[in-house]
Amino acid sequence: MADDLRISAADLKRRISAGEEFTIVDTRNPHAWAEANDKAAGALRVPVDEADVKAPGLPREKPVVAYCT
Repeated sequence: MADDLRISAADLKRRISAGEEFTIVDTRNPHAWAEANDKAAGALRVPVDEADVKAPGLPREKPVVAYCT
């Protein structure tokens, strides 16, 4: 396993453009999400306070990338 599991938005965008597929999980709280101008197309909405309950049901066929503000 990698030592650093973080990926920058720019690197993620580059890798998606190169054809890699990811499960993207938006963990922002509902207020932050509603006010956001940028939303990743196809991202699954899982507020961080629900992550423990919803994480087992996330698709695992592709690497999972979670993001927040």
